Amino acid sequence: MNIAIFTPSQNPYSETFIQAHKNYLNDTVFYYYGGLGQMKLEGQTKLVSKATYLGYRIRRKLHGYSYSHLNEQVILASLKINKIAVILVEYGTHAFNLQALLKKSGLPIVVHFHGYDASVHDVVKACHSHQTIFSLASKIMVVSLKMKQMLLALGCPEDKLVYNVYGPKPEFELLKPNFSKKQFIGIGRFTDKKAPYYTIMAFKAVANKHPDAQLLLAGDGVLLNMCRNLVKHFGIENQIQFLGVITPEAYQKLLVESLAFVQHSITAGNGDMEGTPLAVLEASVAGLPVISTYHAGIPDVIKHGETGLLCAEHDVKVMAKHMLQVLDDVAYARQLGAAGKIHILDHFSMQRHIEALQDILEQVVKDYRL
Repeated sequence: MNIAIFTPSQNPYSETFIQAHKNYLNDTVFYYYGGLGQMKLEGQTKLVSKATYLGYRIRRKLHGYSYSHLNEQVILASLKINKIAVILVEYGTHAFNLQALLKKSGLPIVVHFHGYDASVHDVVKACHSHQTIFSLASKIMVVSLKMKQMLLALGCPEDKLVYNVYGPKPEFELLKPNFSKKQFIGIGRFTDKKAPYYTIMAFKAVANKHPDAQLLLAGDGVLLNMCRNLVKHFGIENQIQFLGVITPEAYQKLLVESLAFVQHSITAGNGDMEGTPLAVLEASVAGLPVISTYHAGIPDVIKHGETGLLCAEHDVKVMAKHMLQVLDDVAYARQLGAAGKIHILDHFSMQRHIEALQDILEQVVKDYRL
């Protein structure tokens, strides 16, 4: 079958799960990105031929159709030309914005929620509690148990909900950390829900006792300059490095030589929450202990005291304690990391994630054709 994936933009660096869906699903994937008026199809310069597009423009003028109607007709024609059997929409907000188009397509729809689209107060309110999406979709996919409960509370029928955590790329499964450096690594956008300033504050207590310890933070975002200023204020510029946006290959090299992965995720003031952070899964399957918080999907995949160390949101003191535990006992860090690799491979691998998604897509097409 042919699958259409709809996303609001073309693969920002932090959305590697979309690349995974494109690359690993068994069937032919047509990747549509952008809003209704700017939608493009990856690998093609036009959604339809020039002659077909001209025909739709003439009809628009003759019948007084809106440009929105024209855009819908062009996209629907593209879906028909490419013999699309099912549409996978990444983000509940994107499904809401495209709801009229999706309904007119007459195709089975699977909507994949990822985090902010189920939690940010203004987003949920603007999407009218997602009721239209719940009715339109054949299945709703979520990436954390917390998200599942949130959508149930918003009125999503339980029989439509599917819990399916992302899987880390197979390359991360092959890594073997050597724990060679007194180094912590964190990667992700510098945003409120990732609270990188809390990670820095926790490391400050660590730096006092281990002046040779290092914290590496990769990524970019609105809080980056604030975090740089905080490091200067603490006077620990020689122990914290800001790496900017790095490649997966560079991240893998850093995982191999580091002691633990760190991320102090919290619920932001506007309600924004993680789904299940892919970087957490990647670090754990690589064999590093994860030091993080009891937030969203993190405790679904990291077991405190077994595969990592978790603390309550905002509890900087306990996070610092956890960082000191692995610094002072590398054997314990190795133990946590080894258990984490086994746990992710057994329960949250990329293969399992893709197989579950594939099964859902095939099932909704089968049900639709009955």
